[in-house]
Amino acid sequence: MSDTNTTNFSNPSTFILLGIPGLEAAHIWISIPFCAMYAIAVLGNFSILFIIKRNLSIQGPMFYFLCMLAVTDLVISTSTVPKMLGIFWFNSREISFSACLTQMYFVHCFSGMESGILVAMAFDRYVAICHPLRHSTILTNSVVAKIGLAVMLRSGITTLPYPFLARHWPYCRTNIIPHFYCGHIAVVKLACTDIRISSYYGLFHLLSMIGMDVFFIAVSYTLILRAIFRLPTKDARLKTFGTCISHLCAISALYIPDLSSSLIQRFGHNVPLHVLILITSVYQLVPPMLHPIIYGMRTKQIRDRLLQLFTHKYS
Repeated sequence: MSDTNTTNFSNPSTFILLGIPGLEAAHIWISIPFCAMYAIAVLGNFSILFIIKRNLSIQGPMFYFLCMLAVTDLVISTSTVPKMLGIFWFNSREISFSACLTQMYFVHCFSGMESGILVAMAFDRYVAICHPLRHSTILTNSVVAKIGLAVMLRSGITTLPYPFLARHWPYCRTNIIPHFYCGHIAVVKLACTDIRISSYYGLFHLLSMIGMDVFFIAVSYTLILRAIFRLPTKDARLKTFGTCISHLCAISALYIPDLSSSLIQRFGHNVPLHVLILITSVYQLVPPMLHPIIYGMRTKQIRDRLLQLFTHKYS
């Protein structure tokens, strides 16, 4: 280990990312499915954006929110995966202090945005099912833009303390981060001071944002289910509920890995470090990969445009 890793410093110039400690020999093999998932995520989300932009007939509140979700997924995956693949393929472990804090901000900020967008999509489903005749007057383009701006500002502002606090802590233990990206807790754990402010704020941020978002989604679907059960026929109930399947799958793809990762990190004291990091990587990669697949398969307008695109291309 180099001297710079152990000498006292208050503001390190670089950090060293280890990737997945304990599985260094398997980094090349692990990179194959990770690279494939990243490629699917990039191709799928760009396809969603391209199709919605090119086809005026499928534009509307749901599709605007879907575009926001696609952009968010692209930023989240691109903030971490290229660096992770650089570690796995080229042993490129160094990351500057500023780049580390920037990566920290983008990952946590856009993760919060992703959750907020799913709340907005739940509201869209609520209005479409409970107030169908007023859907176009309630969710106008102006309202959708304001919701998107509110989601962006909420996450952007509440995430600012993460890099701000991390920059002001003194670091004197090591600059080695046993992870493949600069997560908030992974970085501040290296500080040689009391980091309870960072820990408490991180817990507050998680519970307030994710907790509030899950609450609003639960309220929306309680009202939606109540409206569905009031429909006169079974076919009408199934058809109406079917319009929510894509959104419910997207929620599951985000919150199940996130919840599993959070619970295991806090209570799985006997779980090996490489298992924790692999679970985190699932949270970083699976939702961006699954969201375009879910909406591409379940949304008829997008599915039809995809089929037309590939049929025309290869005919």
